[in-house]
This record gives sequence, structure tokens and C-alpha cells, in this order.
Amino acid sequence: MENRSSKGNRELFPLIREGMLNISRPLKNAILLLLVFFLWACAHRAIVSPGGTEAVYTVKHDGNSLVSRFAPALLAYKYQDQQNRIGTPSARYNTNGEEEIYMDVEKPAMYWMTRKFTTSKGTYTNLIYRIHFPEVPLSLIPFYLTAGKNFGLLFVVTLDEKNQPVLFTTSGTCGCYAVTIPTQYLDKGAYPKDWNPGKPLHVYGETLPGLLNFAPFSQPKLLVHLRPDVHRVMDLEVVDATQLAMSGFQKKVETPLLPIASLEKIPAGMGSTTSLYYNAWPYRGLVKGAFKSWETLTMSLISLDFFVGTDKIYGDARVTGTHFYTSLKPWNREASDMWHFERFLEFNGWKL
Repeated sequence: MENRSSKGNRELFPLIREGMLNISRPLKNAILLLLVFFLWACAHRAIVSPGGTEAVYTVKHDGNSLVSRFAPALLAYKYQDQQNRIGTPSARYNTNGEEEIYMDVEKPAMYWMTRKFTTSKGTYTNLIYRIHFPEVPLSLIPFYLTAGKNFGLLFVVTLDEKNQPVLFTTSGTCGCYAVTIPTQYLDKGAYPKDWNPGKPLHVYGETLPGLLNFAPFSQPKLLVHLRPDVHRVMDLEVVDATQLAMSGFQKKVETPLLPIASLEKIPAGMGSTTSLYYNAWPYRGLVKGAFKSWETLTMSLISLDFFVGTDKIYGDARVTGTHFYTSLKPWNREASDMWHFERFLEFNGWKL
């Protein structure tokens, strides 16, 4: 999917226009019809109201760790449906004896890693969190473009040298719907051009705040609202951790924090392990079983990537074999890669 930041939202339409200049009218009409369907699928938003079956996933703060302190709480709507539950990537064998990766929703987990990056203004630390769901179900009405197995989300909390959170970035683990939001700790001079912190962001059908304010709370906790079925981030708010623990959600799920490296050593029985990701060409670096056929059908030609929309490892492309790119334009493959975070921020207009 296309980058969902202030810059990326404007990239798709010129790309489509450029690619349609020299094709026949019947084919052009067919492509336009398909694109209308695709854009409606990206932006379609059903109304989801609290009061049904919700669950809040939280990690236990150990008192010292920045990773546990800043780990977001995740509010899952329609928790009664298996596809809306966070799981632990697990391995099993099907009736043909073939390995299958699935999400064990009886044992949810959040995975973490940290990375530092340096700009002309200072050194920053990224706290990176990853979760996975069993699937985005196949649906035609409403149409779910991202239908497929083992869908994931990535959350990145950027800390300054005082360990204050200055940015929050979220993306699908395919690089889709990437968006970065500042906090009150970030100097306004670092904002992209025309960024208005008081104005909501419209992110392909979702409305997110233009600023996250941690100041009013003694124990601030970022609460991420997750849209059911498609697992989009549909709202963000900062709440008090104590009040969150006392809230009236029907179910509270304490979720362990596990090293992200453990995703490459999933128990597979008989003392063996396997990886969440394929390790051989042409699937190298992609999440096993996560192929998204609708996205390939609609966007592979535009992006020049047959596996566009397929979830992938978050890592260095020179090692993993795949860029964690967030822009559909092929010539922005490296500039929009979230692994090189300082470059990703610069690509999107941030001036850290």
C-alpha cells in the first residue's frame, strides 16, 4: 500500500495518470473501474462503536525498562471473533506433512527491538513493537483489499536523548498505511511543511490526531484503537495507565514482550525451530503464508512488485532480501524504507 504520511498520500494519483497515457480506451476504462473499487476498499470505513466485545492488550511495566514503559496498549474491537485477536506466530504441520505458520490467539505476544539513529540534531532511539493477527478475512461486501493470512502491525516510538517520546509511527508489516505523528516534546521546527498539529489526519478512511500530548498524565500510556477485521489503526489517544487498568473493558489481556529475534526461532516440534519468514528466493524475507492476492492483482504493476502487500521482516534489505518500503513508486524503494529511519523521516518531510 502507499505511504500514508503527509507526502505519501499525494503520490498515488500522478503515478496512475503517468502509467495510463499510452494504453487503449477499453483497457483504460477497465483499469479505472478496478482502481475505483480499489480506492473504495482502501478508504471504506464502517462505524465501530464501543459497547460490544472489546479487549485491551497491555504489557506489564517492570519499573525500569523503557521498552515496557512505552509499549502501547492495544484496544481490539469485536474480540469475540478469532481474526480480531492478537496471536503468537506458531508452527504446525498440515495433513500433507507441510509446515504451516499460524497465529495462536490463545497465547498473544508483542515482539520488540530497539535501534538508534543519528541526525544533525541529535541521537534518537526507536522502540519497535510488532504484533500479528490470524487473518484479514475474505470479504466482497465490504471489500477487504488486504484479505489474507498472518497480517501484522508495526509500532515505533521514537525517543530523544532525554528519553522523551517525540514521534509515534505505525505501519502494517507490509509497509502499508505508514503514518508518523509528533508528540508535544517535538520542536515545531521539525514538523513537515504545512503540518498542523491541531488538525486531524485523514489516512485513507481513518481519522487520527495531528498531535499526541503526554503532558496531562502522570503515567501516560498510548492507547491504539484497532479496527476489526482489517486491523487498521483507527484512533490513537494518550490515557493514564492507572485509569486504563481500572477501565471497564470486558476483557483485559496481559501480553508478554518477547524479543523480535525469536520470530526466527519458532518451535516446530521434535526440538527443531523454524522462521516466521521465508529464507530463499523469490520469497526471501516475506512472512510465510501472508500472500495478499487482491493487492497483487491491483497494485503489482504500479509498484513493480509482485509481492506488494505481503507482510515482511523489518530489517536491513542487504541482509533480509526485501525493502520495508512505504511508497508505491518503485524509484522511492530505498528512500521510503523504514529500516533507515532517518532517511524515511526525511523522505516524509520531518526535520529531526
